[in-house]
Amino acid sequence: MEILLQQIINGLVLGSMYALVALGYTMVYGIINLINFAHGEVLMVGALTSWAIIVTAQDAMPGIPGWLLLLVSTIIACVVAAALNFTIEKIAYRPLRNSPKLAPLITAIGMSILLQTLAMIIFKPNYKPYPTLLPAAPIQVGGAVITATQIMILGLTAVSLAALTYLVGYTKLGRAMRATAENPRVAALMGVKPDMVISATFIIGAVLATLAGVMYASNYGTVQHTMGFLPGLKAFTAAVFGGIGNLAGAVVGGILLGLIEAIGSGYIGVLTGGVLGSHYADIFAFIVLIAVLTLRPSGLLGERVADRA
Repeated sequence: MEILLQQIINGLVLGSMYALVALGYTMVYGIINLINFAHGEVLMVGALTSWAIIVTAQDAMPGIPGWLLLLVSTIIACVVAAALNFTIEKIAYRPLRNSPKLAPLITAIGMSILLQTLAMIIFKPNYKPYPTLLPAAPIQVGGAVITATQIMILGLTAVSLAALTYLVGYTKLGRAMRATAENPRVAALMGVKPDMVISATFIIGAVLATLAGVMYASNYGTVQHTMGFLPGLKAFTAAVFGGIGNLAGAVVGGILLGLIEAIGSGYIGVLTGGVLGSHYADIFAFIVLIAVLTLRPSGLLGERVADRA
């Protein structure tokens, strides 16, 4: 029972990070029908930027509190990632907005490879330890353990999701985003500026991806230029799982995928008689993707995005 509880905690932590990244995928897709495959690299840029700021600040000011350093580095990393995603949308995607769907898709894949290569040149290809800035002592919860970092991840995810729900549902920008997703031409006639709305969507997605990247680095204690590829791919799986284009679906898909992966990795050795170990946990994400696309292509919660006029 303790193992199951521990894996549930691990799954909720992992699923929270997937949910934040999946929201970026689903917001962009819901508005311009584009799968931004460079989104995982935005996560990577945010995490590496945070790491660089932390390491530099620790060398310059050794006595700075860990929580303050984590907060400041995350804010700066969010600004850098938002500027990067804004630039990507403006330079790489906007000129192709009315092109055949294959053109922006290939551009997104190319942008992903470009960002990985640039990060490798700037930060070097080796793995870098991400400093532990919060208390590392485990907290006992019914026989399982949870750390202060994992509690921060769950709390920050809940706050981020609540803030995004309020923004989309109750603000002027949120109404403009919903109108643009419904029909950008009619929204433009009603005074909405689709270009501004799309740029804002990319910026919000970048902030969410950066938060997930910092969480990922804090939880696993390492950063590297390829760290965004697999979480980005799994978050895309989560968005499809829940119903891409649907914000609630992205959250549900991310949490469920995290639970499936964590619980599966805990029991895969028993289920396969020791043939497969916990390091094969990545297969669960793609088994889920294949099953969903086969049995329910629209995802668990369907897709609410209307067809373009």
